Amino acid sequence: MKKTFELFAVLFILTGWQYAGIAQQQAGPLYPVKGFCINAPEPDGVDRFIKFIDEELAPRGVNTLLLLVDYNFKYESYPQLSDSAALTKQDCRKITKACKQHNIKIIPQINLLGHQSWSTNLNPLLKHFPEFDETPHIKMPEKYVWPNPDGLYCKSYCPLHPEVHKVIFALVDEICDAFESEAFHAGMDEVFYLGDDKCPRCSGVDKAELFAGEVNRIRKHLDQKNRELWIWGDRLIDGKTTGMGIWEASFNYTYRAVDMIPKDVVICDWHYERPDQTPVYFAMKGFRVITCPWRTPATAVIQAEDMARWKKYATSEMKPRYYGMMQTTWTNPERFMNGFYGIKTNDTRSNAEQKDPSRNPWDTFRAMYKRMDELEKESK
Repeated sequence: MKKTFELFAVLFILTGWQYAGIAQQQAGPLYPVKGFCINAPEPDGVDRFIKFIDEELAPRGVNTLLLLVDYNFKYESYPQLSDSAALTKQDCRKITKACKQHNIKIIPQINLLGHQSWSTNLNPLLKHFPEFDETPHIKMPEKYVWPNPDGLYCKSYCPLHPEVHKVIFALVDEICDAFESEAFHAGMDEVFYLGDDKCPRCSGVDKAELFAGEVNRIRKHLDQKNRELWIWGDRLIDGKTTGMGIWEASFNYTYRAVDMIPKDVVICDWHYERPDQTPVYFAMKGFRVITCPWRTPATAVIQAEDMARWKKYATSEMKPRYYGMMQTTWTNPERFMNGFYGIKTNDTRSNAEQKDPSRNPWDTFRAMYKRMDELEKESK
């Protein structure tokens, strides 16, 4: 009897340790991704940006830096697509070295599919390869206003053009190699032009299938070098049913693509004014999801608390999908750092900042990371 009891006790202790280990493994860090998203610096701003990484990002525990590169790089495959003042490989190595010292992963972004123009100007891809334009019949205006009769926000390239991926994948490979990155962000937000009725290739094709097809094509290419695909999540949300509108969600039925793309795509879910609960939706669909605030500190704090609460009460299957937080800035490092340090410049403030100076990305960054730090300490 004594031996039986001792055996039972040993098994109980071992089993307890086993379950404790599993529970700890399932819980993991409260915010696996602690991200920061900003435009890539200009070449003459690299050193100041590295100083900011050392003194502000690293001490806050930032582990993921999403750099919006686009054409701010001296591409060798298609040099005509590079900005006049663009980062060199040496610049990228300096930034990468600084990030490695702090265990910060760099994820470069090039806007793919949508955002191929801005205001009155075409971006380099359509400027140099006009044949890729999904809507060549819609001309760029001399003066841009929204709304407009053409429904023009940003141009898109045609995802079914037979030559477009040869060009964009060459750029993707170059920039990923330059930053030694294990992931790539393809943008793909706010795509309004897709499957246009006048496009000889896309006309009549299901827009959800077109969007999913492009996601899958990019993901397949990245997979050849074991790189992850990250995208913004707005086109995968039903804008009409949710009432979230045409910017934060889709009105052209691309939202059905959420069931047509691989679950290893990482979804960056952005909501800037309301702490919408869509991360739960993406997690239930099987995706890892990151919540992305911008310029409203109070909203970012709620979003950080939401992410912690969802993870705390989630099933073991769902916990890893609540992947973390990422501060977006939607400005260049120079302007962000000036705002962060209270340096007065002649930079034009946005309409929102003019109405309420507290609505800005630098104060949001401070507030979000402060609350994340508090919640991490409470969870231990």
